[in-house]
Amino acid sequence: MTKSKHNQQRRWWQWLGLAAAIALLTSFPTLLTACNGASVGATENQIVISVLSDPKTFNPALSAESPNVFGLTYEGLVDLNPITGETVPSLAESWEFSGDKLNLTFTLKDNLKWSDGEPLTVDDVLFSYNQIYLNEKIPTNSRDGLRVGQAGTLPVVSKVGDRQVRFTITEPFAPFLNSTGLEILPEHILKKSVETLDQEGNPLFLGTWGVSTDPAELVSNGRYLLESYRVGQRIIFKPNPNYWDAPKPYVQKVVWQIVPNTDTTLLQFRSGDLDVTSVGPEYFSLLKKEEDRGKFTIYNGGPSYGTTFMAFNLNTGKRDGKPLVEPHKSAWFNNVNFRRAAAYALDRQRMVNNIYRGLGVVQDSPISVQSPFFYENVQGYDYDPEKAKQLLLDEGFYYDDQGKLFDVENNPVRFSLITNAGNKIRESMATQVEQDLEAIGMEVDYAPIGFNILVDKLSNSLDWDCHMLGLTGGNEPHGGANVWFTDGNLHMFNQEARPGTTPLTDRKIDDWEQEIADLYIKGAQEIEQDKRKAIYDRTQELTAEYLPFIYLVNNFSLAAVRDKIDGVQHSALGGSLWNIDDLTISTESKLKE
Repeated sequence: MTKSKHNQQRRWWQWLGLAAAIALLTSFPTLLTACNGASVGATENQIVISVLSDPKTFNPALSAESPNVFGLTYEGLVDLNPITGETVPSLAESWEFSGDKLNLTFTLKDNLKWSDGEPLTVDDVLFSYNQIYLNEKIPTNSRDGLRVGQAGTLPVVSKVGDRQVRFTITEPFAPFLNSTGLEILPEHILKKSVETLDQEGNPLFLGTWGVSTDPAELVSNGRYLLESYRVGQRIIFKPNPNYWDAPKPYVQKVVWQIVPNTDTTLLQFRSGDLDVTSVGPEYFSLLKKEEDRGKFTIYNGGPSYGTTFMAFNLNTGKRDGKPLVEPHKSAWFNNVNFRRAAAYALDRQRMVNNIYRGLGVVQDSPISVQSPFFYENVQGYDYDPEKAKQLLLDEGFYYDDQGKLFDVENNPVRFSLITNAGNKIRESMATQVEQDLEAIGMEVDYAPIGFNILVDKLSNSLDWDCHMLGLTGGNEPHGGANVWFTDGNLHMFNQEARPGTTPLTDRKIDDWEQEIADLYIKGAQEIEQDKRKAIYDRTQELTAEYLPFIYLVNNFSLAAVRDKIDGVQHSALGGSLWNIDDLTISTESKLKE
């Protein structure tokens, strides 16, 4: 048997190198905002940051977006150290693999407690996995990351002893250890809501711990508790008195200000009301000049994990007999040369130069460039509008004397492009996409909308033409399995209907789409690193060839942090505050080099 123990180090911000699934998001959540009346003293033992939008849920099993509150309020059995890339203990103190790699046994730390003082035990682990994450009636992104093999079998989770729990799988599964980092939830609080069904047969759990829940009713196991939440204004966190690693955390209050505008974020940071902010390229030069006066440091973690992309709706499905996408538009979007033409029409290097001020690189792959599974020879689409036009002409499209593009049935090529409002970089990118595509005759109706509305369109209503968004990333490709599994919760370019919504008819899966899904299964089955890489290389070849996503730009991971915060270890994977329980606030002035 092999045994692994590591020094305890944890991320606080779950960027989804984690197995629970890549979450929809804009970028590192510290896009900071107005105080809305909350006084922030320079010497107070607190850290103030901001996010672009309100949380959608306080239930970690139902969350499909990032940023979310759960990196502060919950922990799993293991976590990931974003500096070393190692899996490290969290609620578990150690783990053992059996020789055949089919059994993984965890030993919990002793005397764990919930925030309400009740013991946290192996029974809570069993409940969290068997009754929530593995429960087909609960639509959670996490389940996709736990599926094993071609059949997609799920692990058997069983009790071994008072402090030991065992996961048994049907075949070796390379990313399985990291898949066990899911948040552990309290059985004594949530069991009844899981077991009780509504009139439609759905667990009441699906409506439990929504954002209207009184924070005092939330029971957690993380380093912080939710103290208060005011819609559209702020979320305040306080230390969990029953946290297993007391007296940590040392910072006594964390405040998230909510603002849908990055310009306001900049103003609030420069005024000193905020302690951390991601540094967009449009603000880098300005903030760099102000480091000494503003008493902050800009950290550069290199290329960011994750992706930014544009995607067309390839879903041919119907709901109640009505197509999700107008048939003539669906014909365009499902024509691979139409998508290739769009890719060639986009001047991504101009995005790097003008929008990102050179603080980024062109991206061609769904796998982060820092990952050992990144394919260096992945095909790109260099800017070539003439080639784009020729591809369209070869497919039967034609131009009128005004340069407008029409299809073979004389329909003008016109569609909507949506992205989340408030992210200035993304809005600028969407504006350039609109211009670049109009230069090859396509008419694009660009409309930024609220992030939560956008997520609802992609997840539930499925009524959209084209969107621009981002996904978080990590070193382990299987963390994105639910993007590529054809029934995955984030298979957004051809999304299956979510449980509880009206089912679809006539939804089709292309051969290449199925091949990518199958390869993700094979990649998880293969233990040998070189063979795994070859499998994921092939997935990147397919995504480049068929373009379910048109990848755009990978920005550098830049963050400005007040010098009063001691212990910062910024990284592209974890951000600036991943080790927040080790951070302290200095009340003394410090000389800068």
